[in-house]
Amino acid sequence: MPEPAGEALTPELDGLLRQGIAELQLALPAETPQKLLDYTALLHRWNQTFNLTAVREPAQMISRHLLDSLAVLPLIGEGRLVDVGSGAGLPGIPLALARPQQAVVLIDTNGKKTRFMQQAKIALALDNVEVVHNRVQQYRPAETVDIIIARAYAGTDDILASTRHLHHDNTRILVMQGKRDQVLATPGYGVRAVHAVSVPGLDAERHVLEIVPR
Repeated sequence: MPEPAGEALTPELDGLLRQGIAELQLALPAETPQKLLDYTALLHRWNQTFNLTAVREPAQMISRHLLDSLAVLPLIGEGRLVDVGSGAGLPGIPLALARPQQAVVLIDTNGKKTRFMQQAKIALALDNVEVVHNRVQQYRPAETVDIIIARAYAGTDDILASTRHLHHDNTRILVMQGKRDQVLATPGYGVRAVHAVSVPGLDAERHVLEIVPR
């Protein structure tokens, strides 16, 4: 599969991304915007053959994928981050590009999607990223998991059940949602906060449910 450098995205997309980053008031490494565009080009190219995401146009990928992922960056905090049901690497790859010193694990059961994430890891020189092709229930890391994040992966209680073996007393579980929903049926957990998130260029509700073990 070709590298992203072979496909040039328009200056308009660069401007759209940089304007969104400015609106989010994010301070990112100097090389990150270009790498985010390279990731978008790679995703667009693979998507034409492998149907990795329902979002087809690069301009929509900027708002609905990149900026939607980056909007949660202020909530992430420090420590090892595990992106469950990462799909095409969302939100994990944009977050890893924004935080190159933070360890990020991308987990998915879909082979074509994990192959894409592995190619993105190589093409973007993401040394802080680990790609895992497995069910999260079978993932047994040697290191402590500090933050778990899930975007459009499953219901909140299913996320808690499937990742329970990764939780310790200080683990934070961040569930990215559309409409606000903080009803939990799983005992032993509490909602610390529900964060409303504004995504530039996206006229839709976005919330992040922050859950902690009790």
